[in-house]
This record gives sequence, structure tokens and C-alpha cells, in this order.
Amino acid sequence: MTPGAFAARHPRLYRLAARGAAEGVRRHGLLPAAELARRAGADLPPERRPRAVPLRLPDGTAAVLTDNAPLSLARLARVLDDGLCPADWMRMLNARVFLWPARPLGLGNLNARRRLGYESEWQVFDTLGLLSPVWDRAEIAPINTGATVRAPARRGLATFAPLAGLDFAAWRRARREAGTRKGLDTPKEVTVRGAIPDAGAHLLAVEPAD
Repeated sequence: MTPGAFAARHPRLYRLAARGAAEGVRRHGLLPAAELARRAGADLPPERRPRAVPLRLPDGTAAVLTDNAPLSLARLARVLDDGLCPADWMRMLNARVFLWPARPLGLGNLNARRRLGYESEWQVFDTLGLLSPVWDRAEIAPINTGATVRAPARRGLATFAPLAGLDFAAWRRARREAGTRKGLDTPKEVTVRGAIPDAGAHLLAVEPAD
């Protein structure tokens, strides 16, 4: 898989954030929760966040740590593989930036944000421009890795598949051949390990999520 081939499949990537967060993206890029907390001088224990956590960066930029409301640690513990515990999984989530390869995939999260009273915005990015500089850290996941609602899928070290060099057809078949899924997989999340410093240059649109 190459950046161009992936962008041909998914030309836009989508993100939900607190209303007004795009200004921070233009200034600082996209930052995973762990890096955002570090820059704000805040502790980030590997625990579930039931609500969003407001932060302020040294230059005065307001930022928000997204909540983990759709994640039950008890359910998570029952579906982890590779000897992982919930704290390990939380560290993995906190080390990544998350986007959706299609807007409808974020609607469940948008509904949860509405129930919690958040004002949100859609951020729309150019896939090729955003991912090309960080291709060696870009990944896809076949599940919503931050949720355990309904019947949560099993997850482990292989859940985040590096895009660089990926055999996409084999990735789509992997869980079916393992007997954990009947059909072929499609990407449910696009993730990047660590920050995307120039993300603001590839931000195409910011839209209220009403």
C-alpha cells in the first residue's frame, strides 16, 4: 500500500473535535492525547476519561482531551489479546491521532458527544497531503478501537496495521480467515503514532457538527 493508493480509496479523512479546535490544529498540528497533555504540563494516567478534559498550552492555545465515554474497562479486559491489560490499551490509544476514512463512521461518536453536551466541529483533511509525511507511522484498524459497546471485538497488538508495505487484500481477509469475522474488513479508523505537525496545511474544511 502506498500513500497514493490509499488516498485513491479514501481521499478525505474526518475528525470530530471541540468547537474551535481547528485553530489549535493550525498552530500545533494534530497531537495525540499523551503529547497534548505533556505540552500542557498535565498528568495523563492510563485510565478511562468519562468526560473531556480542558487543557491550555504554553502559548495560550485552548485544547481538549477527548473523553473515553464509549469504553468500558471491564468489557475491554475481556477482549484483549497478547497479554495486554486495559492500562496497556489506554497507553496505545493515548499515543495515537485518530481519524475516520468516511464521515458516517463518526456519527456514533457525534451522538455520544451530543449526549454529553459538547459543541463539536468536523475537520476534513486531504488524505494524501496529511499522511504522506508520516506514512511510516500511519495505520488502519478494522474496528472502533476506543469503544466496547454492544459486542466488542477482540483487539491486540495486530489491531493497528501499519500502512507502509501493507498487503491490503490480505489485511481485508485476515479476520475472516481467522474465523473471527464472516466478511471482509474495511478500515474503520486511520491512526498515526505520534504527532502530525503540519496537519493544518492539509485541513480542507471545518464544519459545525450540528
